[in-house]
Amino acid sequence: MDNPFRYRLFYTVRQKIVTSAVVLALLAWGTVAVVQRVTTPEDRSCAPGVARPTGSEECVGVATAGNGYDFGESRLKQVADAIGRENATLKDGQYATVALLLPLTSTSTGLREKMLNELHGAFAQQYRANRRNNEVPKIRLVLANTGKDNLHWKAAVDQLKTMTGAPHHLRAVSGIATSSAQVRGAVAELTGAGIAVVGTTITADDIANGPAGQPFPGLARVSPTNGDEARALTHLGPVDPAKALLVHDTRTGDHYTDTLRKAFSGLLDRSPYEPQLFTSDTDPNAEGTTALAFRRITHLVCDTRAETLFFAGRHTQLRQFVNALGARGCKDRKFRVLTGDEGSYLGTDPQLDRGALEQGLTVQYAALAHPDAWRPRPGYEPPKTGGSAQAYEEFTRALAEVTRAPAGPLGPTTLWDGQAIIAYDAMAMAVEAIREATPPGETVPPLDQVAKQWPHIKGSLRVEGASGWICLDNYGNPYNKAVPVVQLTRGAPRFVRMAWPEGEPPGTECMRLRRP
Repeated sequence: MDNPFRYRLFYTVRQKIVTSAVVLALLAWGTVAVVQRVTTPEDRSCAPGVARPTGSEECVGVATAGNGYDFGESRLKQVADAIGRENATLKDGQYATVALLLPLTSTSTGLREKMLNELHGAFAQQYRANRRNNEVPKIRLVLANTGKDNLHWKAAVDQLKTMTGAPHHLRAVSGIATSSAQVRGAVAELTGAGIAVVGTTITADDIANGPAGQPFPGLARVSPTNGDEARALTHLGPVDPAKALLVHDTRTGDHYTDTLRKAFSGLLDRSPYEPQLFTSDTDPNAEGTTALAFRRITHLVCDTRAETLFFAGRHTQLRQFVNALGARGCKDRKFRVLTGDEGSYLGTDPQLDRGALEQGLTVQYAALAHPDAWRPRPGYEPPKTGGSAQAYEEFTRALAEVTRAPAGPLGPTTLWDGQAIIAYDAMAMAVEAIREATPPGETVPPLDQVAKQWPHIKGSLRVEGASGWICLDNYGNPYNKAVPVVQLTRGAPRFVRMAWPEGEPPGTECMRLRRP
């Protein structure tokens, strides 16, 4: 017969011990799990050299492997894969690396299209350079993403600064495509670290070196400054200051609009009209409320005798202004709008009222390049100097070669916005400097020697660019660079004529002359 007292005393104690042990084990396991959950950081890496910053889902940084990583952007996959295949053919120690620094994950439709074209142009030059007369070093291309609005430029630049040694041998950074405070900071840090930088489509006068100072030692550019663009536009034909008016953005800190406004203001100092003002959103791609401001500005424009309207602002606001002019009350009057290279964005802008362009309104902009600028055709003969049809044809052949296998496929490239052409030329200048800086018998140049080549790119040593001759002054700025003037139409933007900052094409010496 069972003893109840023994059961309560013995089994109850044993059960308590077992139960306590189980509870303690469960508590210990839970504690470990909690500690692991707290102390184990989230893996935010995307690829070698690329990660998602805290608070962002964008993959930013430098695709250091150079193996075709597309930053999660499907539109970049073909060209990223093509770059990866080309890089895979190169031998360690036999190449120098050039990085393309761009906001590759931008949400701006226009900018995304332009960057894709830039990548096509840069790859065409890489592929061509690596097959040119066994010249050394070979060129390796890597993509660096600064994120939407270039907000994560620091992460990419910090990564680039670690890549000057083996195995990467970074020797130049190109891309550098928007004239913003973030890009200015990136250029300052890169050049401060002794890395040569080639700007593609930056045009701000204050992201440049000059006689007054060199805040960016090692920076060279292939595009004219806003000041040069403005001067070139004045040579299109006589502009009566009494019938000219400036419309400009008051938002400060945007180096493109600030310097374009300053350049246009200098040209219109004899205009009787005070400028018409608007203030864009802190994000210049945002629609904001500026469309309402342009409706009122258009009324005021109709109250003046103005015929030529100079516009200093970004492309979103330019489109809003053009649309407002299309709905103006004084449609019996004709107007011409002149602006900088941001006008090229409107060529594919679905929100542009193209009907406005057929109602006595002409919109022309200073382009950085255009496919018709150097091609002879009935009724147009390109200038004898300042560029050549041959150089442009070499570009189109190189692009056609990389579009198909084995280099490609790449997908279609838009040429009329000039981005592929300019990126091709910028890459050509980087390649020229890297190879000229390489001592005989060596395969990679010293880092500090690349930027020292910029003052020599002029005269007979100029770069024969597809966009025109690139002849640098002693501060890395293109001298008297060709400025194609382009007009918006219902279809593709149309090349009008060539303009020059100095009023006429450069001579064969192609170098800045001292003025008496």
